[in-house]
Amino acid sequence: MNIILFDKDTRHFDCSDERFLHIRKVLRLKEGDSFIAGEYDSFRGEAVITSLTGDGLDFSFHPHCDDSELNPLTMILAMVRPICMKRILRELASMGLSRLILVKSDLGEKSYQEAGLYTNGEYREIVVSGAMQGGHTGIMKVSFASCLEEALEMNESDTDLLLDNVIGSKRFCELDLKGRVLTIAVGSERGWSAREREVFLSHSFIPVKMGDRILRSETAAVASSALALEAMGII
Repeated sequence: MNIILFDKDTRHFDCSDERFLHIRKVLRLKEGDSFIAGEYDSFRGEAVITSLTGDGLDFSFHPHCDDSELNPLTMILAMVRPICMKRILRELASMGLSRLILVKSDLGEKSYQEAGLYTNGEYREIVVSGAMQGGHTGIMKVSFASCLEEALEMNESDTDLLLDNVIGSKRFCELDLKGRVLTIAVGSERGWSAREREVFLSHSFIPVKMGDRILRSETAAVASSALALEAMGII
């Protein structure tokens, strides 16, 4: 954790909280010590431990600046295996994407959206963990769409890219993305269907690729985000 985040009304971590365990066992802090902290989607600053026992810790928080801004990058991602999605959620959140739209695709497994990862809220905890890894307070928003058309209705970007090995022609380095509000679409293990490709094209998505090799969805999601942020002049 490169920052420890909490709700605005939270000033206590009990002994079972992973944040308490990190502070005590990893950072090895004691009463009176401070750590970098922030409120979800709000201010970052300094927290000072006011009480520390085996049952938990109390702290005060001194905000320094609003740190909630996320990068103007959204990803439309076809559902993949939950074990893979956990890695994607954490990595994209740590990179500061503003939104992830998860969609049931034509060729993807239909049962993925019913996985416990989503129904029990675990995905939210993973996103928060990714934000803490990234060292900022902004929390990536995760939305769900039952089909591609619904996902596109949620999209609010001014420039849209379709990452696809079949029809992709342009590379990120060939695009002028500075100052853009961008969306990238990444398919599942089986990619996008021909019908979905036509839908993307009808919504003015630009087909792009990252080479001739077929990548795992989790690799494609992270690599394309990094290339996009670089092309946008953000990293």
